[in-house]
Amino acid sequence: MEIILTENVENLGNIGDLVKVKPGYARNYLVPRGLAMEANTRNIKELEHQKRQMARKMEKITDAANLLKGKIEAATCVISHRAGEEGKLYGAVTTMEIEAKLKEAGIEIDRKKIQLDEPIKTLGTHEVPVKLQAGIVATIKVNVVAAE
Repeated sequence: MEIILTENVENLGNIGDLVKVKPGYARNYLVPRGLAMEANTRNIKELEHQKRQMARKMEKITDAANLLKGKIEAATCVISHRAGEEGKLYGAVTTMEIEAKLKEAGIEIDRKKIQLDEPIKTLGTHEVPVKLQAGIVATIKVNVVAAE
């Protein structure tokens, strides 16, 4: 018997998969628990329609993320901090400061998406990855200069 999975089922498949199982397993376990539905022509057409809609939605999200990636990579953050003689900062540059500089440049990014492993504590140019939707990663250049 062929069924369409409506939930992820371990050792069987993921949501939207068309799988073949024994009739008793489908009738007595999967369908009553809402894990699957029978694969008749109506349900298969509905599944294909939903997949097309999801593909269009994912395409729009990817396009928006690529546009934002271009803006982020074109921008440069210049942050001035007090520093010692050897180029070490008194304090550190954090994601909050990077977010504020991006906001000044007209780019709205949640600071949780800025992937800074540890705060920047030295002068110079640093590349910081920013995770966007659809798995796209942009890199922003953060230039830390000494405050006078």
